[in-house]
Amino acid sequence: MIKETTRRVLEGVPRVNFYQGGPRCPEDIILPSVMRAWLEFVGDQDYGCRYCLAQNPNCKIFCTYAFLVGVSGAAAFLSWKEGWHGDNIALFYMSADPLAPERRIFETIGCEYEYLPKTAGGDGEAHFRQRIIERIDAGRPVIGYGIIGPPEPALITGYDEDGDVLTGWSFFQEFPEFKGGVTFEPSGYFRKRDWFKDTGGLMLIGERTTRPSLGETYRRALSWLVTVTRRPLSNPDPQASEPYRDRHTGLAAYEAWAEHLLRDEAFPADDEATLRARYTVHNDAVGTVAEGRWYGSQFLLETTNVVDNGLSQKAMEDLLHAAALYAGEHTLMWRLWDLAGGISNPEAYRTLADPALRREMVEVIRQARDKDAQAADHLERALQ
Repeated sequence: MIKETTRRVLEGVPRVNFYQGGPRCPEDIILPSVMRAWLEFVGDQDYGCRYCLAQNPNCKIFCTYAFLVGVSGAAAFLSWKEGWHGDNIALFYMSADPLAPERRIFETIGCEYEYLPKTAGGDGEAHFRQRIIERIDAGRPVIGYGIIGPPEPALITGYDEDGDVLTGWSFFQEFPEFKGGVTFEPSGYFRKRDWFKDTGGLMLIGERTTRPSLGETYRRALSWLVTVTRRPLSNPDPQASEPYRDRHTGLAAYEAWAEHLLRDEAFPADDEATLRARYTVHNDAVGTVAEGRWYGSQFLLETTNVVDNGLSQKAMEDLLHAAALYAGEHTLMWRLWDLAGGISNPEAYRTLADPALRREMVEVIRQARDKDAQAADHLERALQ
């Protein structure tokens, strides 16, 4: 006799993925994109998109992704650990509290939340499975950290075979290096068996709570952007865990990035593997600044359009200046891509072997740092 198993999959959860062209704007910063999709799925009418008019045309927030990039702090984020590290772009290095971006998003949208970290031994898998099933049965997707690829947020949209298999969306589900053991639903959702070993934690999103006013939200967000920009280290405590030690953030990260590019011995012209690895880290930093500051500029512009933003009329001028500086940083990042032969150049890594070209890149990075510092000055004045 074949034992029946339970299956519950929430259909219609919007896909999240790195930009591959098409009508949607790029959403390459993972946490804000995952939360935008979650809000869209649960039908929160306050959030929408000015470019997708069929989606909540009467919404209060006209670009949900830009709004979440702003309130989370991703609009001002940059991280660089001593050495060349592929996790520099992870938002959990924004501060000593690795969940600071999530906490700020949930406080802003007015939602209870519970983070379940993975613990060694015990019945961790059974507990994770139970909590996932509870939330899916209640019609709410779950955020899982990892599941496929790096420990970044993914959307769990369902379960099959009593929870032996999870379904969902991950930014990394199509990456060849992470596709082992992954199959797909007709909808495109991934199907992952033995998921617990690759899952670092769960974020369970609960009931709605009172939302702060937009004015309070914007003031909190602007203050946080200044803090993220000016904090030199994500965790200066020498007893901090290794990934946090010797990690520069904010304005200090620009200089650390530039200084690493000036180390000529780190770019042997005859070592393709090293050049490729270095360029990947460099390119991740370029993309982080380009997308974060662009959507940050849109967030600041939207702030000036809200009547009850809690800011003075004089503050509007400073916000517009800051938005222009963020947009200017975005342009400078395209200059860095151009110096490497274009954003899609498959041979871009080879350009790092040229010391003169790297020094041109350093000059552009320092120009971006200066714009970032000026933007923070304007944001601080807007709050006075």
